[in-house]
Amino acid sequence: MKIRKNDNVKVMAGKDKGKSGKVLSVLPKKNKALVEGINFVKRHTRKRQQDGQGGIVQKEALIHISNLQLVCPRCAKPTRVGFTILSDGKKSRICKKCEELL
Repeated sequence: MKIRKNDNVKVMAGKDKGKSGKVLSVLPKKNKALVEGINFVKRHTRKRQQDGQGGIVQKEALIHISNLQLVCPRCAKPTRVGFTILSDGKKSRICKKCEELL
């Protein structure tokens, strides 16, 4: 996966285009991610014994990974992600714009 948990991403398409946030979780099988402060939906909840309050709750929903781009910490721009093999044999992600390790 090119996008991982705790990455800073920017939304490139959809109703939240232009916004950025931190990835809270990634679901690789569904190709979706949960991003902090992005793609809010309203859910109607029933009053329960534990929750004293019912009503309309606003929370983040999953967003497709193809609508996200990773923001490079060095050049601070949304960038495509490439991979390289380091000298010790580990595979690592790199920024395609500035060639910096991510």
